[in-house]
Amino acid sequence: MLTEQEKSDAADFYTEILSVLHEHNLPFMLGGGFAMYQYTGIERDTKDLDIFCKASEYPKYLKLLAEHGFDTELTDVRWLAKIKKGTHYIDIIFDTVNNICKVDDTWYDHAIPGLYNGIPVKYIAAEELVWCKLYVQNRERYDAADINHIILRHGTRIDWKRILFRMDQHWHLLLAQILIFQFVYPADYHEVIPKWLFDELI
Repeated sequence: MLTEQEKSDAADFYTEILSVLHEHNLPFMLGGGFAMYQYTGIERDTKDLDIFCKASEYPKYLKLLAEHGFDTELTDVRWLAKIKKGTHYIDIIFDTVNNICKVDDTWYDHAIPGLYNGIPVKYIAAEELVWCKLYVQNRERYDAADINHIILRHGTRIDWKRILFRMDQHWHLLLAQILIFQFVYPADYHEVIPKWLFDELI
């Protein structure tokens, strides 16, 4: 649990970074806990801020922010870089560790506009958020509950055909998630999950 001072310091750090990116017209999208709040209204203590961009864009971020005095690192060439200041950091994500959810122009096409502390931002679309989270099935982290909340609060506005297209040969992960949702929220299931989707997956 973060203290109020830690939350305030983190918010100041995030605002500083986003202001620099915005001032230099660099494209980016917010994900993680901030995107979760956007689609579910669920607020949680977040240890960092997740920024999504294309692989061709993150080197520009690192160069610019290093010039502004921030510590930068390419953490994993496959998918992740970091911006640090003291104990606070921002993840710059351009793929997933399994190299399945690669950020491309279509992410920007479907991202939704918003604000963070008055700074214009875009949030990754609910479809991309679900797509990425469907692959988080590790011992130390399992995101099925997050997906259930997104479906419950935002399911009637989700483009299910796009998620099905994204999942492609891993369609059975989507079916498994839908069955879990049906078990957890039986009263809401038929209102948010299209019958055609369930029938096709079965």
